[in-house]
Amino acid sequence: MNPKFKGLEGSLGAVYYNFPHAGSVGGFFDGHPLVNWRHENLMRLFFRALRSFMTVGGLVKVASNMGAVGVRFSYITFGAKENEFDHVETVPFLQWNLHRYSRSYGDRRDVIRRPDQAEGYNAQRADKDMVYTFKYNPSGKPLPPQALRLPPTLMTLEECQDGPFRSVPSAEVKKQVAKQLHERFLMECSGRHVG
Repeated sequence: MNPKFKGLEGSLGAVYYNFPHAGSVGGFFDGHPLVNWRHENLMRLFFRALRSFMTVGGLVKVASNMGAVGVRFSYITFGAKENEFDHVETVPFLQWNLHRYSRSYGDRRDVIRRPDQAEGYNAQRADKDMVYTFKYNPSGKPLPPQALRLPPTLMTLEECQDGPFRSVPSAEVKKQVAKQLHERFLMECSGRHVG
C-alpha cells in the first residue's frame, strides 16, 4: 500500500475519477486489441483498491464518454460489480454540479491546447460525457483474487504489424521492441504502480 493512504482505511465516503485512461502505448490507438485490455484492468484494479478505503454505502463517481474506445462503459460497470459496488445512477456530465472545468489531454498536448479549444477530443463531444455513480455494498464475504485480462504473448507481439512495429528497420529491432513492450505489459498486469 502507498504510505500516503496509511490510516485512511474505511474512511472515504466519496471518490471521483474523471475520464480514466490507462495511458497510451506509442503507435497504437486506444481500441487496438493488443493494448485495450489495459483499460479494462485499470478499472478492475481501481475498484479493487478502493474496497479497503471506502465506507459502506460510500459513493464512487466515474466520468467517461459514451464513445470512449479506451475505458468503456462496460469496463467501468463490470469492474465495479466484481468488487461489490452497485451501479445506482447515470447522469449526463454537463448536468453534474462539478462539470465546470476545462478538460485536459493529460499528456504533452496540454502545453499548447485543450480538448475544448479545437475540434474536440477524438470526436468525443461533451454532450456524450456521462457520470456513472456506484455505491459500495460489501457482502462481508471474502472476494477471490481480482481477475485480470492478460496481456498479449511475446509471440503475438513479435508477429504484430501495427503500431510501433510498422516502421522498425529490422527483425532484430522488432524482437527488441516486442520484448520491451511485453515486459512493460507484464509489469502493468501485476497491479504495481508503473511510472
